[in-house]
Amino acid sequence: MTSTEEQPVSVMPIMNMVYGLWVSQTLVTAHERDLFGRFAARPGMTPAELAGLLDLEERPVEQLVTACAALGLLQRDGEGYRNTPMTTRYLLRGGEDYAGGWVEIVSRHDYPGWLRLDEALRTNRPTAWDSERRDSLFDDENPVVVESFWEGMSAISRPTARTLAQAVDLSGDLSLLDVGGGGGAYAIELSRAYPSLRTTVFDLPFVCDLTQKKVEQAGFADRISFAGGDFFSDPLPTGQDAVLLSMILHDWDVDQCRKILRSCYDALAPGGRLLISELLVADTKDGPLDATLMSLSMLVETFGRNYTGAEYREWLLETGFAEVEIRRFDAPAANGVVIARKPG
Repeated sequence: MTSTEEQPVSVMPIMNMVYGLWVSQTLVTAHERDLFGRFAARPGMTPAELAGLLDLEERPVEQLVTACAALGLLQRDGEGYRNTPMTTRYLLRGGEDYAGGWVEIVSRHDYPGWLRLDEALRTNRPTAWDSERRDSLFDDENPVVVESFWEGMSAISRPTARTLAQAVDLSGDLSLLDVGGGGGAYAIELSRAYPSLRTTVFDLPFVCDLTQKKVEQAGFADRISFAGGDFFSDPLPTGQDAVLLSMILHDWDVDQCRKILRSCYDALAPGGRLLISELLVADTKDGPLDATLMSLSMLVETFGRNYTGAEYREWLLETGFAEVEIRRFDAPAANGVVIARKPG
């Protein structure tokens, strides 16, 4: 073969896409069976011993365990297996960085909708919940649904908030309004990073009640307060030095996004900053993968999508903001923050 001849195109990227469901269901099933908690309690356990604990036959348990090992979730330990450092940090219930809540919310709420993706394409309506019976994904007050949803969101919000704290300077005696900040992950992590920051979480009243418990447990009840309301019908608390919208705007259509931005503008004091933390789609609309897949997830979950930096810039300038800047970073729930200032 000469250097000018084209290399053969591999089919493996397509095969890996097909295997995506296999990978996710391996993780989901192992997590639901608490494999990682059991290996934490008994490192070096063999598949046969695990099968006995699970009251299952050895063959399927061995197949699940070996797949988890191939994925880097378990590692060999003599004749048995143990958790990897990644699993120990992120998949053991009760850990500070526990990400299993995200595994649970995606498997329980997202996956059923994704399996009806073609229906979402045909109807242009969410398939992960009954949009004929309810107005939005967020108006279900079922405590089981509420707990699992916000626990899942917190799992990816905590590390993202820590990254955001490094990307934006919030030092000084500042007031921050966290719009749609249910779960409290951003308010808590930003309060840890900035001891002088005073934060108000604005969200639906029942979400505020849920979040207040998490704030008290984290020891920030004296610096994080709450305002219950609906940002489409209720005014936001005014006079803020900064307003945060983190993973909020992708839930809504363009007109609703513009309405939210206008409310944020009104809530800011002159010279105040608006922070929009999102998985931003490239202006060329050909990536990145995490942002575009999250956008497609919004097709089955909401009436929104993930937007580009250029779209945010246009809307912000139309609203009256100035000095629009985009700072890129790498985190589970965002790949950057759009910063805009209200003229002083």
